[in-house]
Amino acid sequence: MYNLAQLNIAKARFAFDDPRIADFVNAIRAVNQSAERSDGYVWRLDAGPASDTPPIVYGDPTYVVNLSVWRSVEALSQFVASEMHLAIMRRRAEWFEKLDVATFVLWWVRNAETPTVAEAEARLDLLRAHGPTAEAFSFARSFPPPAAA
Repeated sequence: MYNLAQLNIAKARFAFDDPRIADFVNAIRAVNQSAERSDGYVWRLDAGPASDTPPIVYGDPTYVVNLSVWRSVEALSQFVASEMHLAIMRRRAEWFEKLDVATFVLWWVRNAETPTVAEAEARLDLLRAHGPTAEAFSFARSFPPPAAA
């Protein structure tokens, strides 16, 4: 059996203590709690607000990293379409730079497997280099989990 892993990253326009990004920072806990209560939620990376080692991708600490695992594409899609999540996404341009590369990737992981940030970055690189494949894809073109062996 497999679960769906997802990574999305965003390059912050401001430091997290800057008042211009305060609405986003103040909403993080509520959005994460909403995800955790969602049907199909399995796990998320939680470095915690006081962590000395926040996750870093591409060697750049200005990226905000969201890495989580869900039971299915449908479960994640339902959360992404929730009003709480959409309210934040509508304001994304205020807080994050627009990037001309993919910032979101999906892939299948075995049940009880926890993806790492390094693995997630590699999956995003794969999607950027080759487009959607069974190893790295998006909502626009998803793939079923691998056949049971």
